[in-house]
Amino acid sequence: MHNYLDFEKPIAELEGKIEELRHLSSDGQMNIADEVGKMQAKVDKLLVTTYQKLTPWQKTQVARHHDRPHAMDYINSLIDDFTPLAGDRQFAEDPAVVGGMGRFRGQSVVVIGNEKGSDTVARVRHNFGMAKPEGYRKAQRLMKLADRFNLPVITLVDTPGAYPGVEAEARGQAEAIARSIEVCFGIKVPFVSVVIGEGGSGGAIALAAANVVVMMEHSVYSVISPEGCASILWRDGDMAETAAGALKLTAQDLADLGVIDAIVAEPLGGAHREREQAIQSVGKEIDKQLAELAALPGDALRSARREKFLKMGTNGLA
Repeated sequence: MHNYLDFEKPIAELEGKIEELRHLSSDGQMNIADEVGKMQAKVDKLLVTTYQKLTPWQKTQVARHHDRPHAMDYINSLIDDFTPLAGDRQFAEDPAVVGGMGRFRGQSVVVIGNEKGSDTVARVRHNFGMAKPEGYRKAQRLMKLADRFNLPVITLVDTPGAYPGVEAEARGQAEAIARSIEVCFGIKVPFVSVVIGEGGSGGAIALAAANVVVMMEHSVYSVISPEGCASILWRDGDMAETAAGALKLTAQDLADLGVIDAIVAEPLGGAHREREQAIQSVGKEIDKQLAELAALPGDALRSARREKFLKMGTNGLA
């Protein structure tokens, strides 16, 4: 059974009726295959019309859907022989950032991701994907390891933002994020980043200052969350929907602005409906982008990555 979002209520009602009919059919009371087929066609049509005109706020809700594939789902499906590496070698292990080495379609890689967790216990353990300084320092360590052994880097971004707690600030949260971005710009290996859900603030860009930045169709990527923006500008959390529209946080907006390089189409109704299909689509895009980057020498990769970000905000872009 799907976890439905507020704007999916008509879809939920139709799919509920389909389940009722299937239950009657399984009891042998009637043959309702034709009726189920007609109702399923209505559901598919409704999904198409609904998801073709999602507002930025609705896309934010889809990006945050609990059933979307998370970083470890992608790693488990796409990365063979994955060996997780833990700790920042300075303070502690941060479960909000997962990473390690493995093989992506036969090629050795280093993969790093924000992990939100798939149930309540896991979400608490992974701190809802909000990393502390040790998480970003672990990411730095893994990127430097990739650079040393000439391994491509893949990052999977899905975080509301860096953890804002007092202890994180006391351990140098801002410095850890800035240093992580610096390391992103310094490595000389192919680097592909995919926003698979939320790309929130500096907590996201710390893992996403890549040669190629890809977003899933219904993911979001912004300097601040809509709720945070609303609380600052209007001091009213109920203005989050308005803020989402103003932030230009959708994949389509960011592609138009030149902030990202590609969009991966999601299954009908979002990645949470067909998780494996969504994961394989991302894998196909990563494979394509890594193949193109493989032709460039290390110095060119680093220079191109720096120039990519330096030119943002020029040519009339704010």
